Parts: sequence; C-alpha cells; structure tokens
Amino acid sequence: MRGNLSLESFKVSAAADNAAVAEKMIRKLRAGLMPPPGIRRPPEPDLLNIATSLEALIDARAATTPTPGWRTFQRLNRAEYERSIKALLTLDMDAAEYLPLDTKSANFDNIADVQLLSPTLMNSYLHTASEISRLAVGDPTATPSETTFKLTRWVSQRDQVEGAPYGTRGGLVVGHNFPADGDYVFRVSFHHETTGALYGSGRATLHTVESPEQIEISVDGERSALLDIDRWMHASDPGGVNLFTEPVAITAGPHRVAATFIRRFEGPLQDLISPHAWSLASTSIADAYGFTSLPHLRDMAIRGPYNPTGVSETPSRQKIFTCQPSAPSEELVCAQKIISTLATEAYRRPLTANNLDALMSLYEAGTNNGGFEAGVRMAIEGILASPHFIFRFEEPPPTLTADAAGPDTFTLDSLDLASRLSFFLWATGPDTELMRVASEGRLSTPDELEHQVRRMLADPRAEALATRVAAQWLRLSDLEKIHPDVRTYPDFDEQLKAAMQRETELFFHNLVKEDRSLVELFNADYTFVNERLAEHYGLPDVRGDAFRQVPHVDDARHGILGHGSILTLTSHAIRTSPVLRGKWVMEVLLGSPPPPPPPNVPDFEESAAAEDGRLLSVRERMEAHRSNPACSSCHRMIDPIGLALENFDVTGAWRIKDNGASIDTATELYDGTPITGPVDLREALIDRLTPLVRTFTENLMTYAIGRRLEHYDMPTVRKIARAAEAQGHRISAFVLGIVESPAFQMKTTPPMTQTVDGGG
Repeated sequence: MRGNLSLESFKVSAAADNAAVAEKMIRKLRAGLMPPPGIRRPPEPDLLNIATSLEALIDARAATTPTPGWRTFQRLNRAEYERSIKALLTLDMDAAEYLPLDTKSANFDNIADVQLLSPTLMNSYLHTASEISRLAVGDPTATPSETTFKLTRWVSQRDQVEGAPYGTRGGLVVGHNFPADGDYVFRVSFHHETTGALYGSGRATLHTVESPEQIEISVDGERSALLDIDRWMHASDPGGVNLFTEPVAITAGPHRVAATFIRRFEGPLQDLISPHAWSLASTSIADAYGFTSLPHLRDMAIRGPYNPTGVSETPSRQKIFTCQPSAPSEELVCAQKIISTLATEAYRRPLTANNLDALMSLYEAGTNNGGFEAGVRMAIEGILASPHFIFRFEEPPPTLTADAAGPDTFTLDSLDLASRLSFFLWATGPDTELMRVASEGRLSTPDELEHQVRRMLADPRAEALATRVAAQWLRLSDLEKIHPDVRTYPDFDEQLKAAMQRETELFFHNLVKEDRSLVELFNADYTFVNERLAEHYGLPDVRGDAFRQVPHVDDARHGILGHGSILTLTSHAIRTSPVLRGKWVMEVLLGSPPPPPPPNVPDFEESAAAEDGRLLSVRERMEAHRSNPACSSCHRMIDPIGLALENFDVTGAWRIKDNGASIDTATELYDGTPITGPVDLREALIDRLTPLVRTFTENLMTYAIGRRLEHYDMPTVRKIARAAEAQGHRISAFVLGIVESPAFQMKTTPPMTQTVDGGG
C-alpha cells in the first residue's frame, strides 16, 4: 500500500470490474511515476505493457456499455454572459461589474454542479438585465450617475498605454457606454503622499509653476479636455487631489475614453536612481524603496448625463430596431417582430406562444410609461431576466421517463447540441447558421456536424478556446496573485504581466486557427511578442505594442515552458520555486499532482539562506530541505523538473547566476532520465507524450461537457487521443473527437429517487 492505494488484492484480469483503481494505476504508469523513486524499477517496456493491458480490458467493457454521464443544467457565467450580450445586442459590457465571481471546479468556471444559485445571485441577474436593456436601447430621460475606473497598483505610469493617443504616458484607457446624448463631466484623482501632498510633485525639473504636468482627457482619440496639474494640490484641499473638466458633449453609445499624461520630459529625474518602467500606487512605499516617479493617476470618474437631448443611433439600436413604426397602428406588429427575433436568439430555440405572450405583456406595460421604445426596452429586460436565457436547460425527450430502478440515457436534440457546441467553441449561443442547421435536424449527421465544427474553429470567436480553455487549464489567472519584488525586479509591471498572458493566449489561439499539432505547445520554435515582451526576452527588431509571431533565437524558450507567464506564476515574489514549477508540470501537464506535504514539516523558508558568509542558491537550499526524510520521496519527483528551469528568474528572464553562484541545472528525473536544463526537460516530457496528450484531452473535454471527468470517461479520452495521434495531434482532431463522443451528444437521466439541489 502506498499513497492510500492498496494493490494487494488487485488483479489485472479483473481491471474492468475495478476500473476506478485501474485508472489510477494507468495514470501513474504512463507518467513514469510508478513505482515511486527509491524502489527497484522494472524495464520501461514492461511497465508500459501493464498499462496497455489495463487499458484494453477497460476499453473493451466500455465499448459495449458506454456511459455518457449526467450533470444538472448550466447557467451563464461571467464570460458567457458578456459574449452573449455582445452577440445579442452588439453591446460590450464587463460582467464583473454586475455579477459575482464564478465558482470553479476542476479549474474551470463552467462546471454545472458548483454553479450554485442564491437570492443574491438571482438579484444580480435581474439588476444586470435592467441596466443592460437601458444601455442597449438608450435612455433619453437618464439622470446623472457616476462610474469610476480605478488603476491597479502595478500599472506603469511612464509608458504609453495601449489604445492611448500618441505622445502620452501612463493613465488608463477604457470603454464606456453612455446612456444618452448629453453633457458629461470627467474627474481624475491622483495619488498623494502620506502627508497629503501630491505624489511626484516637483520631482522633475520641468514640473514647475510655469510648465506644469498635464493630463489629457480624450474620447475616441480626440482631445476633450487638457488639465494642468497643480504641484501644490493637497489632500486636505476642498477639492482634494482631484481635477474636473468642464461639461463635455458626448453622444449615446460606446466610446473609448482615455485619461493620460502628456509626455513632455524624458531626461534624468531629481532622485537617487534612474527611473524605471514600473509603478507602485502605494506611493509612500515607493519612496521608501527609492524609486522615482512622476504624478500617478489613481482613478477616473465619468458623471452624467446632464441636459440629455435624446439618443443617437448606436450599434445596439441598429441591431434591436430592425423596423420603425411610422404610425401608432404599426407599433404592435413592429414590436412583436423585434421581440420575437431577439428572444429566439437569446433563448437559443424557437419561442412558444406562452413565451411570446409573456414578453408582449411586458412590452405593453412599458409603453404605458414611455411609448414604443420604452416598451421594447422592458421586453428586452424580460428576455435577459428569463431562465431561458440565463440557464441552459437540456430536457429529455417526452417519450423517455427515468424510474427509480436506475438511470437511462438519451441523445440531445439538435438545438441542445447546437447550444453545447457554440458554448464549447465560442462561449456564447449559436449563430444564425448553426440555429438553422439545428432547426432543420441536420446537425446530428456526421458530415454536417464536422462541417460546422471546422467552420466555427475558423471563426474569430474561437479565440474563446485560448482565453477560456487554455487560460484556465494553464492557470494563467494565477498571474494576478504574483507581484515580483520591486527592488529586485524593478522593470516588472502590469503591462509586462499582461503581455505575458497575451503571449500564451495568442500562441494557443494560433494552434487552433491554423490547426497545428498539440506537440507544438511544448516544442514550438516561435512565439508571439510585442516590443515590451521582446525586450524582456532579448528578442531583436520588435517595435510597437502590436503582437506578432517571431522565431525564438534560443531553443531554451521553445514551447510554453519558456513563456514568461508560466515561469512567473510558478515563482514567489523574491525567488524562483523549483517546487512550484515542478508541481505545475506534474499537475497541469502530466495530470498527476504530487500529494500534499506531510504535517509538521519545516517550510522551505525556514531553511538556511546563507552559509559561511555567502548566500545560498535556491538549489542548495532545496537540497538541504530535501534531506528531511519526510520530504524526500515527493521532492525527488518534483524538484528535478523545477531545477531544470532555474536559468529562468522570477519574471522568466534568462540568468546564469543565483545569489552570485553559477546555476547548476543538471539533475535526474524521477524515472532516472538525466537532464541538464530546459531543453532536456522538454525532450524528456515529449518522449512521454501519452500523459501530455491525455491531460490536454481531459481538460478540453471537461470544459466542453461542463462536468468533472470520472473513471468511466477514460475510455473515451483514450479513443479521442488515439484518433488525434493518427491525424498528427491536430487541434481539430481533439475537438471533433469530443464533439462526436457520447459524453458530448448524450446524457444520462438521474433516477427519480435522486433529488437535485438547486443551491438556494
């Protein structure tokens, strides 16, 4: 018995009868983690033969009795809600402003059984429906309200912000939906010292009374206001450290708003050290560190409308008002056309008579308070608040009834299949073509299904596979938690962090768009960078904020193990972490997470950081920590992976020394494979391609079907992986394999005795 798994009574011949245990063995054998380090290891072919035999027995049983699994209905999460509103109403919105954070399971935010419901959540959906309908239709009677946009602590105030006018630095650029034509006032607020004085005042020789710093407010790239920053402003002043514009006339609809400093000085500053391209909003801390900075923007607020004059045509109104009544007698017919069209798209299936009657009742109630457009707006609010929009119901056919004796299976109807497919590949509802094909009953035919999958993968909306699937699988959101020490890594800021994440997303999206091999995820000799990230990597001849594909000049960076995003999110603020990096590879890429550390074991930070008057390298400290017998067995699996990446520092930059000592990356993997650095590590992982492919398939399938995978799903995973191997591991092969599987196209009904908890 080892790791709470007893194999004493396990028989290979009975693997199909004990599939849950057998699948754990297969996973360990394929990853080379069984037997564990320190135990005599049989020849590799013998171990793989055992895994193959177990798989064959389990797969043969599964072929005769497939189990598609069951899950409850899903609801739209933040990302899906945003994309659905964009598709339905041509309106960009930030769901984080309206809806609570999504719960994750298996590292994904679309897993049905953890999408709990509560009165607070439902109230959020109702409030959001009201606000979105108001912004989409416009509100000529809008009263002034204020929206505030805050900068994060680590945004650079010295570099030009993406989307900002040329000749500016720092600040922020945001998209904002204005509810009506009218006047709007902008407020900008600055950081101040603990004494209350404006932060950065007088630091530059040119920041004087005669030539003050200035901040520009622009709308859609056109300057709307230019404000002088008074170097003597103080938090105790009546207006605090705030500046206000005069009223600015702006039309309704979406506009790009920027509040940025005028770039007017590039020389050395009056401070102890040269300026760095970083920012710390906690400005008193910045002073303590001795870093130079000019005035910092803290936030920008938009207040209005004042004196609204109406609502101009906007993209949303053009999508909504497909007809305009020329007389009161035409209003009802026009409204019914608008409402039925929008509701059919929102509900992802044809309307019933009851659906339409309920929405038309809302329309009539709205007309009593504001006429035709007010009625349409109220009906849209009803559409967005409807369970048919918020939830994704998948009903069994009326001829199928589950009884207490056990569950039954059924095939999804074409419309539910279309919905699953569109939310899988686009994170939004079906488009017109997919709905048409599904309504005609053709989507269930293999040729048409494959045609639609390939069409959808070629569509720009398939970037959801990168920003949603890959980003969550690879844990890119963990970057938000990492803030490298500013004294050690002064050039690291939010812009660089965002560029790192964008690199990985663009890299994966390119695999999807060009239907490349999954193997390139691990060994590609190219990547995507902008100027800032190229400088960080030492790549020449890259200029500007736009990302472009470039070849790697160093084979140590090939694949995602050379991406700054991965290397940074697996580090601590002040040092690299071979443990975090090794654990990430084992858990995320190999699908075999190490066990948690035993209790009462000293933390790594408690190990000596210096010896005989010199600082110890991370490797030296790791070896001392690993000498503890309680830590040794797990660290022999984890540490070699991370140590092979020690030439990459906390921010993913290449280095050859750690605390003044030359870095030694030579080590031996848990299966005895000798490696000397990132190149050898990459090749060793690719030599064991099966667990890499299996783990990718599992994560893609988990996201696609909205539930955690169980042991009975593994035969399907292997079938998909084998089919993909025959096609060169192209991304489309994995997608098609999942879409064609029973787990995607079928569903199990729960027994009648099973109660489904809606979570409130």
